[in-house]
Amino acid sequence: MDAANSSKRRAALISVLAVLSLIGLKVTVGLVTGSLGVLAQAADSVLDLAASVLAFFAVRAAERPPDAEHPYGHGKVENLAALAETLLLLVTCGWIVYEAVQRLFFRPVTIEADVWGVGVMLLSIVTSIGLSVYLMGVARRHRSQSLEGNALNFRTDVLSSSVVLFGLGLVWLSQRLGPEWAWLGKADPAAALLVALLVLRASLQLGRRAVGELLDESPPGLAERIADEARSVPGVLSVPALRARQSGAAAFVDVAVGVDRSMSLEEAHRIASRVEEGVLAIVPEGDVVVHVDPVADEAETLVQTVGAVAAQLGAQVHNVHALDVRGSLHVSLHLEVDGSLTLGGAHALADRFEVALRREIPALTEVSTHLEPRGMGVHSAPPAGVTVAEVEALVRQAVSEVSGMRDCHDVRVRAGPDGLHVSMHCLADADLPIAEAHRLSDQVERRIVARLPGVAQVLVHVEPE
Repeated sequence: MDAANSSKRRAALISVLAVLSLIGLKVTVGLVTGSLGVLAQAADSVLDLAASVLAFFAVRAAERPPDAEHPYGHGKVENLAALAETLLLLVTCGWIVYEAVQRLFFRPVTIEADVWGVGVMLLSIVTSIGLSVYLMGVARRHRSQSLEGNALNFRTDVLSSSVVLFGLGLVWLSQRLGPEWAWLGKADPAAALLVALLVLRASLQLGRRAVGELLDESPPGLAERIADEARSVPGVLSVPALRARQSGAAAFVDVAVGVDRSMSLEEAHRIASRVEEGVLAIVPEGDVVVHVDPVADEAETLVQTVGAVAAQLGAQVHNVHALDVRGSLHVSLHLEVDGSLTLGGAHALADRFEVALRREIPALTEVSTHLEPRGMGVHSAPPAGVTVAEVEALVRQAVSEVSGMRDCHDVRVRAGPDGLHVSMHCLADADLPIAEAHRLSDQVERRIVARLPGVAQVLVHVEPE
């Protein structure tokens, strides 16, 4: 950022020094030759000087960091400077038009078209081309509207100086061809009028952009590019809202993205981070805020729908089972609620959950919920009268009876408020379909439950051999 600010300040200072030199030359030659075109160019250069000075101070002010009164920074100072440049351009256009009309119809002035006038115009053209290219490069690289306005002024100077040079050539020609060609002497004020029109067009374009950014107008095409980038991120289902505005070199972007509502918070945050990275690739000096909206995916499963509805009420579900009985959908589940709730409060929450679930699944006929507290604590000691060795032996016996399962290890036995919790790791063929692996683990669980009184949960983790 410091390098960018230094580059912008250097460009603004160079333009000030160059314009001061051109003003001195144009005023001197204009007064000596009496050419309104040259004097109009000098006046335009005075305006360029004011614009360059404005740009220099605007760049310095805009680079100040955000503060309590200006949380979005000071970038709009450059837009204000560009608007001031526009007003100066309009005043200059009015003066040039007035003088040109006077010389065309009411107050003829003798003009000396000599080598000095031609020379200063050629120098002005070469200098303006160099400054325009240099300033426009810095402005686009660092997104500076005040420098871009300056570059636009110098680009206009190239055209206007060419017109004045052409006018001086016609005046010189009229002086060489004789009195009958005296009407060509009017080419100088006519050229001045054309200069005024060119300056007027450039000033209105600059003012239009300055006012647009001051009114937080979105840069043309930026919102579409950002939306396309956001949609390209895997996991983004929609882009329902997007706002973008420019403030000096910085762009402020607020974008909302729709993601699968069954995602975890970490997954949604990861997607939001990828969207932010993509937007910053488009606006490197941007301030990007990504808002995540949960939406229902078309491929959402029934279990995901049930879980999403529960999450909306601050609850969780497990052991979700659905049955289709003669066209009627029956769902049973365990609903985990805040352990500090009373039975009445938990039951009221379950009622709200069932109403919301029926809205989501119109075909739902019956909902059966088993209420249980969330976060019941951790118990690590095995129950009295049962040793870990006895449980391990029983577990290994059950595994040995299921063909396809082997090498039972890491057996863990814990006591919970609802009974024994048993977990273990078993090996199976790595090429086994997951459905078959689940069937084998289910058989192990059933054998353990049948042989171990007081067991509340059996968890078999199947690993590929």
